[in-house]
Amino acid sequence: MDFIIFIISMAALIYGADFIIKESERIALHYNISHFVIGATLVAFGTSLPEMAASMMASYAGKSDMAVANVVGSVTFNITLILGLVFFIAKKMNPKRDLFSIDSAWVVVPVIIFLLMIQDGKIGRFDGFLFILMMVSYLTFLFTHAKSDLDGSIDEELTKEKFNWIKSITFLIIGFVFVIGGANFVIESGSNIARTFGVSEWIIGLFLISLGTSLPELVVSLVAIKKGNADLSVGNIIGSNVANFSMVLGGASLLHPLTVSLHDNFFDIMIMTAASFTLLFIIANRLYNKAGAIFLLIILALFIQNSFNAL
Repeated sequence: MDFIIFIISMAALIYGADFIIKESERIALHYNISHFVIGATLVAFGTSLPEMAASMMASYAGKSDMAVANVVGSVTFNITLILGLVFFIAKKMNPKRDLFSIDSAWVVVPVIIFLLMIQDGKIGRFDGFLFILMMVSYLTFLFTHAKSDLDGSIDEELTKEKFNWIKSITFLIIGFVFVIGGANFVIESGSNIARTFGVSEWIIGLFLISLGTSLPELVVSLVAIKKGNADLSVGNIIGSNVANFSMVLGGASLLHPLTVSLHDNFFDIMIMTAASFTLLFIIANRLYNKAGAIFLLIILALFIQNSFNAL
C-alpha cells in the first residue's frame, strides 16, 4: 500500500508543480515580463517546487537525512541524467548565451558553499538564511542579465490565451494543494518503505524521492529538445540547482536545523561535486555532444552503483 501511496503522491507533486509553473508564466506574460526572466526564474524555480516541498516536509518531520539527500540526489540527477540525455539526444547545440563566462559561477559556487556549511555536521538556521541570500543574489543576477536568448523555454501557447485572474488563482491554489499534500504523503510512505526493507532514509531521499522530484526538470528538458531548443536545458538545470540549494535547503533549514554526516555520506556528496565540476568543464569547452554526455553518464553509473551497494 505504501508503494501505491508513494507513486500517487509523486504524481500529485509533479502535476501540482506543473499547474504552478504554467499559471506563473501566464501571470508574468500578462505583465509583459521578458521570456528570459520567465524561463530562468519561474520555470527553473517552479520545477524545484517538488524538491522544496519534499525537503521542507522531511525537515518538519525531523528527517534531516531525507531532506539533505533529496537535494544531493536531485542536483546529481539534474546534471548527470537530464543533461546527459540532452547532450546525447540533441543533434546540435550551439547556445547563443556564453554560459561559461556568464553562468559558470552558479554551477560550482553553491556546491562549494554547501561543502563549507556541512563541515560542522549541520545546516543551521543561520546557514539557511545565507542560502536565501544566495537566492536573492541569483535573482538579481538574472534580472541584470535579462537577455532574450532563452525565448522558447516557456509554453508559447500561453501567449495566445486570454488572461483570467480567477482561473489563474484557482489553478495556483490547486497546484499548491497538490504539491504540499503530495510532499507530505511522499515523506510518510517513503519512510515506511525504508523501515520495511531496512533501507536508510538517506538512500530513500537520495534515490527514490530525488529521482521523482527531478521529473519536472526532465520533462521541461525533453520538451525543449522537441522544440529544437535543447541548449536551453543547460540554463534551466543551472537555475534549478541554484534553487535546490537556496530555496530547498535554505527553506528546510530555516524550518528546522538539519544534521548531515559528511563522513557517512562522503561518496554521494563527492559524486554531486564531481558532476558539478564536470558540467563546468563541459560548458568551458562547449562539449554539448555525445562526448560530454558520456562523461556525465559515467558519473551517473557510479552514483547508481554506489546507491545499490548501500541497499
